[in-house]
Amino acid sequence: MKCPFCEHADSRVLDSRSGEGDQVIRRRRECGDCGRRFTTYERAAEAQVYVIKKDGRREPFDRRKITAGMTKACEKRSIGREVLEEAADRIARQAREELSDEVPASQIGAWVMDALRRIDDVAYVRFASVYKEFRDTDSFVKEVRSLAGNASAPRQRKRGEQVELFDAAPIIRRRKEQS
Repeated sequence: MKCPFCEHADSRVLDSRSGEGDQVIRRRRECGDCGRRFTTYERAAEAQVYVIKKDGRREPFDRRKITAGMTKACEKRSIGREVLEEAADRIARQAREELSDEVPASQIGAWVMDALRRIDDVAYVRFASVYKEFRDTDSFVKEVRSLAGNASAPRQRKRGEQVELFDAAPIIRRRKEQS
């Protein structure tokens, strides 16, 4: 296996583990030249699944896009790479298990949102804000409130009025006490 750091062609396997119901083999490797360690994942090649985009285009399913989108949503959050890899594996398996060889992009987006909702609320809201294409702050606030178990509809606001996402009274009291 070629080293991703120095591109030396020789590396040795330090540890091998199977995962995702023996569907994936994770190997921890060490480069024979630079000595740096890296991880590889092996998966069986399977029949190609196509994604139907909003505009009707078809493109091959790419698991890396799932991982990249989830990684971006989880940026600056303390979420391990393994957690995202496992979620991406589950989503890829769901796509392969569909009755047809074509899956709507909206279905894949829903699976990603469901996975992120279980992993991290902030990552979920980040992904949802792009995926659901929020048009205004009210729809964003409604989504945040649904996470907190308060799915009540936001009240009508006057132009220029700030949106209250949480009760600021305790924070204001604390600041006054510290002054």
